[in-house]
Amino acid sequence: MVDFIVVGGGSAGCVVASRLSENPDVSVLLLEQGPRDNSPYIHMPVTYYKTAQGNLLQRFEQVRSEADKHLGAQTMVQPRVLGGGSSVNAMLYIRGAPDDYERWVEQGATGWSYKEVLPFFKRSEDNDRLSNEAHGEGGPLGVSDPCYVHPLSRSWLKACQEAGLAFNADFNSGEQAGCGFYQLTIRNARRSSAAVAFLKPAQRRSNLKVRTDCRVLRIVFKQGRAVGVEIADGQRTSTIYADREVIISAGAINSPHLLMLSGVGPAAHLRSCGVDVVHDLPGVGQNLCDHVDIYMTYQLSGPYSYDRYKSPLWQSWAGLEYLLFRRGPVTSNVMDSGAFWSSSQSTDRPDIQYIFLCGSGIESGAPVPGGFGCTLNATHIRPKSRGWLGLRSSDPAQPPHIVPNYLSEPSDLGCLVEAVQRGQEIMSQKALSKYIEREHMPGKQLMTKADYEQYIRQYAQSSLHPSGTCRMGTDDLAVLDPELRVRGLDGLRVIDASAMPSVVSGNTNAPTIMIGERGADFILRSLT
Repeated sequence: MVDFIVVGGGSAGCVVASRLSENPDVSVLLLEQGPRDNSPYIHMPVTYYKTAQGNLLQRFEQVRSEADKHLGAQTMVQPRVLGGGSSVNAMLYIRGAPDDYERWVEQGATGWSYKEVLPFFKRSEDNDRLSNEAHGEGGPLGVSDPCYVHPLSRSWLKACQEAGLAFNADFNSGEQAGCGFYQLTIRNARRSSAAVAFLKPAQRRSNLKVRTDCRVLRIVFKQGRAVGVEIADGQRTSTIYADREVIISAGAINSPHLLMLSGVGPAAHLRSCGVDVVHDLPGVGQNLCDHVDIYMTYQLSGPYSYDRYKSPLWQSWAGLEYLLFRRGPVTSNVMDSGAFWSSSQSTDRPDIQYIFLCGSGIESGAPVPGGFGCTLNATHIRPKSRGWLGLRSSDPAQPPHIVPNYLSEPSDLGCLVEAVQRGQEIMSQKALSKYIEREHMPGKQLMTKADYEQYIRQYAQSSLHPSGTCRMGTDDLAVLDPELRVRGLDGLRVIDASAMPSVVSGNTNAPTIMIGERGADFILRSLT
């Protein structure tokens, strides 16, 4: 028996396990379904796209609704490796906008205003450039400016300014609008994942144990209290008991799925799938939020992007430079510059995020031009559409039934139409004209709004930022209270992106780490 069991070694789970084990009087067991983060592709920034291959991502087929049946996002994924999303993502350090957290409070998440969560962002952070009221230094998580900036990125930022976007030196200052360089979760030219930053140092402590390649099948309850978990370790199943709490940090797909398999969720749905009801909680699996993005690709007139490194000779040169000096293209995440912009759908705050990629074929699903290319990604970061997920059966081996309902709200589609139009405007500016030979995708002339809508429905895809499926709040559909405890049960919390009442305006890794920090703090305070 241990004091705390943490289910899921993703961004939040690594933080929770690390912070709890700082108390020498408690014992912590972290259980992760995937392998350890041993792949070298995880740790070299430029090879992050290779982590999408193999067994590091768990892929779920989605069920199409009428609204999104033609959308190009056939699958939704959850990372399955120690470090979770922080081990496989593009390393962009984006917190979202302060207004996101004020909106959480309006939705019932008392105590989660921007002013109240900011100290937990700063607690994690070790920023190599910024030290002010918005940023921290000395924390576990390395946050840095890009180690290597491609010249084409600088030209793209000039094009943004020619198109009317102001330069923004810090997207996390409290003001997102404008164009600039992203800060990245990189330290010393290597990825600073939650596993590296939080868990690796903590594993020296005797009160923390980490088990990988271990699947949790169900939560074990006794008289309304979570007392342990049933696990499958190879061909053997067993039960591990927790004296204090079970903490679910398995992500916005697997956390609600595990709750429902364990009898916690909408009672009628659970019974229809052959699951004995432990606690009727209708909101489990509802409120699925995700971002949708769309790509524009361009063929360049020469070797002006990272595509030149597809040549074995150039790859060898870049690899040698990295091995000898820890510098050069291998230290790049290939998407060091971007922008936030407000469409006509939003009157007062950015709702579009741009990411410029100095290459082609880097992201799955983006059409690849011949020769040398570059890519512009546009994401709608304030979607109104909501989906849901449920069980297919009581068998833990069966994946969940996922209905994301992308673009079911007309304003979401309209926002992406404007995003493509504004993106084309940026790419047509003088600063880029000497590099670009032609627009590869959309390529054909899009004349009407209907043309743009058709293009988006054909090529748009999930940004892989699922959240909200175990949201916190105080209403009847809230799954968690504002201290991340499962409502109506004892000894059980959910601490990950599923707790978000609504998805933040940007990449979700930094907010998920913050939720891990906040959740661990709630638990440690309860021990005193």
